[in-house]
Amino acid sequence: MFELFNPQKRSVLTSVIKGSLSDPNKGPNRWDWALLPLVLLLIVAFAFAAMQMSRPFVVGEILEISLDPSYLPYYLLRTILRMFTALAFALLFSFAFVAIAVKYAAAEKVMIPLLDILQSLPILGFQAITISPFIALFSGDLLGVECAAIFAIFTSQAWNMTFSLYQSVRTVPPELSEAARIFRLSSWQRFWRLELPFAMPGLLWNMMMSMSGGWFLLVAAEAISVAGQDIKLPGMGSYIAVAIESKNGMAIAYAIAAMLTGILLYDQLFFRPLLAWADKFRFEESQGESAQQSWLLDWMRNSHWFREWTESFWQWLSRALGWFSVTYDGTSPQAIVREPHPLWSRAWDVFLVLGSAIAAISLLVYIHTEVGWGEVAHVVFLGFITLTRVMLLIGLASVVWVPIAVWIGLRPQYSQRVQAVAQFLAAFPVNFLFPIVVFMMVRFELTPNIWLSPLMVFGTQWYILFNVIAGASAIPNELRLAADNLGLKGWLKWKRVYLPAIFPSYITGAITASGGSWNASIVAEYVTWGKTTLIADGLGSYIKQMTEAGDFHRNALAIGVMCVFVMLLNRFFWRKLYLLAEDRSH
Repeated sequence: MFELFNPQKRSVLTSVIKGSLSDPNKGPNRWDWALLPLVLLLIVAFAFAAMQMSRPFVVGEILEISLDPSYLPYYLLRTILRMFTALAFALLFSFAFVAIAVKYAAAEKVMIPLLDILQSLPILGFQAITISPFIALFSGDLLGVECAAIFAIFTSQAWNMTFSLYQSVRTVPPELSEAARIFRLSSWQRFWRLELPFAMPGLLWNMMMSMSGGWFLLVAAEAISVAGQDIKLPGMGSYIAVAIESKNGMAIAYAIAAMLTGILLYDQLFFRPLLAWADKFRFEESQGESAQQSWLLDWMRNSHWFREWTESFWQWLSRALGWFSVTYDGTSPQAIVREPHPLWSRAWDVFLVLGSAIAAISLLVYIHTEVGWGEVAHVVFLGFITLTRVMLLIGLASVVWVPIAVWIGLRPQYSQRVQAVAQFLAAFPVNFLFPIVVFMMVRFELTPNIWLSPLMVFGTQWYILFNVIAGASAIPNELRLAADNLGLKGWLKWKRVYLPAIFPSYITGAITASGGSWNASIVAEYVTWGKTTLIADGLGSYIKQMTEAGDFHRNALAIGVMCVFVMLLNRFFWRKLYLLAEDRSH
């Protein structure tokens, strides 16, 4: 990258540009002129939004949020910039996390359970703790609050993408792994040449789901409370929060329309081209019935300037892939894989056990001195109530969405049509449903313990849909043709072909949907609209009430219990299914 700042490199680039202008076959064509205004518009818009992120600011200063719909394009731009910034950091986190976890077994023992904990930690339950360091780091500047909002959005995006990438890397077909060994690819080259391309289709679908997950928690990310002060950053989340506070139904309708516009824009300009481009990474030898299509990608491929830029980029990338290459052949003693000494592995296990024991003892002392065992029993009981809701709702969502997702994934022409709709539904904040829910439950005297439950899975069921669509779309065309030639139909075809093929992707979606449902229980089990409040028994409503009461000790207890429930569920249920999916893929 830094070679571009070398004077010699600049002269080469200048000569390329001059050559393209003098050669009519390489000069700008109509596709270049069609793309140029779009590219310049995006650069100017995001540069303007980025400039607004840093300015003098003191905690306590009021940032006015207007419900005038003319401000919505500006708020939408600020929000989308935050979401794409968080998405970029989430992608880098996923790459680094998975590369380390896959390469080092000792690290994997800690990192995967840690990922379970991070996924289960409710950002709404400890938001003030994470916000304060950013504000202190950029004291006197709005950038600190912006970083806090981006971090909150990051936490709603990263874990899903990391799980998807980890699952894909763990299920790389053995013949591809053997080919990588034959070509003597280093760990660096193996990741970029084999593992990431193989994971790309599923990762892109999960990136779309992560963007929608960011919308789901946008109100909490942009409408921040710290040190007794309410800070509302200019953006769609703050607009929605103000609209709900003022019970302005028309403003909520405007917000829904703006959300849909934003989702359609970045679907057409970002995700649709990426999905069409990544179609070449599908693991099959023949082209499927209908590949993903993108008008923007077609324009780019027809553009002379874009082709020259991509050729230069891939040339630089090919040189980067040569870093850390293997310099010896397979007969060299260096090619022998050296396993670490068993004593080191045992010492690491002992260290983990001792660390866990110390943490458990500290927790017991804390419980005994601060909250009492009666309160612990009550919180654990509430945890079982929420656990029951989560498992029932994930089961119902699986029954509904798995067949639909497989049908969509096997028909790319339909997946492109429902793509933006599914993103919008996944992004739809559950807060928008509060007026309808409160009215219906009060009108018909419905029981909150039952009828508030669907709100928990409203925003997380789409993890199952997106992951299964990705799994179904990756089924090799040869396998589908072989099943048709053998006359497989009905349940037999599902049992022998479809279910085994989508099983790893389904497990990834179910794990993230389960973790997200625990997090969403804080919003779903405690619903407020105006002066009306509906409360369902459960761990989420307990955390919400303790947060509002400022009871730190009981709030910490509830968050800890939620983490324990999620870890045990992942370890003894989802992890078993994960290993089964990994074994069946080899």
